[in-house]
Amino acid sequence: MSTVLAAQKALIGRGFSGPVSVRIEDGRIADVTETANGDVASGLLTPGLVDIQVNGAFGTDFAEIDNDGMRRIVRNLPRTGVTRFLPTLITADLNRIVEQARAVLAAVSTMNGSGARSLGVHLEGPFLSPKRPGVHDPSLMVAPTPERIDAVLELRDALRMVTLAPELPGGFEAVKRLTEAGVLVAVGHTDATGAETTKAADAGAQMITHLFNAQRGLGHREPGVPGVALVDERYTLGLIADLAHVGADACRLVFKAAGDRVALVTDAVAAAGMPPGVYRLGGADVLLSDDGVPRSAEGTIAGSALTLDRAIRNVISIGVDPVTAFRAATVVPADTIGETALGRIEPGALADLVLWDDELRPSKVWVEGKLVYDAQTAEPDTTLPPHREAAGQPS
Repeated sequence: MSTVLAAQKALIGRGFSGPVSVRIEDGRIADVTETANGDVASGLLTPGLVDIQVNGAFGTDFAEIDNDGMRRIVRNLPRTGVTRFLPTLITADLNRIVEQARAVLAAVSTMNGSGARSLGVHLEGPFLSPKRPGVHDPSLMVAPTPERIDAVLELRDALRMVTLAPELPGGFEAVKRLTEAGVLVAVGHTDATGAETTKAADAGAQMITHLFNAQRGLGHREPGVPGVALVDERYTLGLIADLAHVGADACRLVFKAAGDRVALVTDAVAAAGMPPGVYRLGGADVLLSDDGVPRSAEGTIAGSALTLDRAIRNVISIGVDPVTAFRAATVVPADTIGETALGRIEPGALADLVLWDDELRPSKVWVEGKLVYDAQTAEPDTTLPPHREAAGQPS
C-alpha cells in the first residue's frame, strides 16, 4: 500500500521546490514528483531532523536511563522535528560508561519502533583532555590505550561515534583503529594544536564535537582546533546554535566558511523540553535557569536545553540561508554518521519527513512513513517527570 504526501514546498537536494508530491511505500520514498497530486498541505516539507549529540531530554538523562525515560524521549523528540538521534554518554569510569551504553541499547530495544529512532550510542568520554573538561569530571579521563579501545569496541555495531582528544598518549592510534572499525571519530574536549588536529584527520577523524567549546581556541598564529576545522574539508563541524555556547557572529563565520560541513547538534541534557529547575547530567546536578542555559554548580555551561528545530530557527534568524540551515540538521549529520538513507527526500530514502508551518515549527512528523506527531491533535505529555526546584527558586 502506498501513501502520497503533497506539499506546497519541499527541500529537495540543495534547494526548495514546489509543489511536490512524495509517494511512500513500505516506509521508504518510492518517487518524488514536482507536481501536486491530491490534497496539497501548506507549509514546507523536509527530511526528518537528525541529532547526533543528545545527552538526554524531557527530564531523562541517558546515563540514568530506564524504559519509561526512553519512551518519553522517543515520543517527544518528534515534537521538535527529530526523527533520528544518537544517545550520548559523557565521561564516567570506563566500565561504567560501557554499562550505561548497554542500558541505553536495552531500553531502545523495548520501544518497538515507536516515535523517533535511536542510531546507536556516542561516547563523549572518557578519552578526553583534563585541560578542557567542560563539566566532565577530569579525574575520570583516561588515555585511549589499546586495552581500553578493546573495551568500547565490545559494543560492536551499536558504537557509532567516539569523541576523544587525539593528543593524549595513544590518541592517533586510537583514531585509526576506531575508524577502521567503522566508528565515527570526533575531536573534542581537547587541547590539540592545529598540527595535531590535522594529524587526527590524517588518521581518520571526521568531525569536531561542539566547535569552539572545550577545545584549544583559534589564534592568528596557532590556529588551534577551530582554525584547522574551518579550512580542512575532511571535518564536519558540530555546532550548538543556542547562541549561548557560540555567539551569533561566530555562528555566521562558521556557516560562511564551511556551510556545507556544519552539523547542527543540540548537546541536549535532561533539561531540554522542561521548565527551569534542577536536572541530572552524567550523575551530577545541573541547574536550568530562566535564561534557558543549563549550568553546573560552579556556573559552567552544562550541555544545553536546545531543541534542533529551535537551532534551525536561531541560525536563520541571524542570516543563514534556510536551505543551508535545514541541510545542517538533516543530510549533513546523516551523511557524517554514515546513514545515507536519511536526511534527504529522494527515491529509496527512508520516509522520515517533517511538515513545517509558516513559523518553522513542526506541524506533522512521519517516521518511515508513519505519522508520529500531529500538532493539531497532540496533547501534553503527562508522563514527564516532576522537576526539582533550585534552592531559593519560587514554587
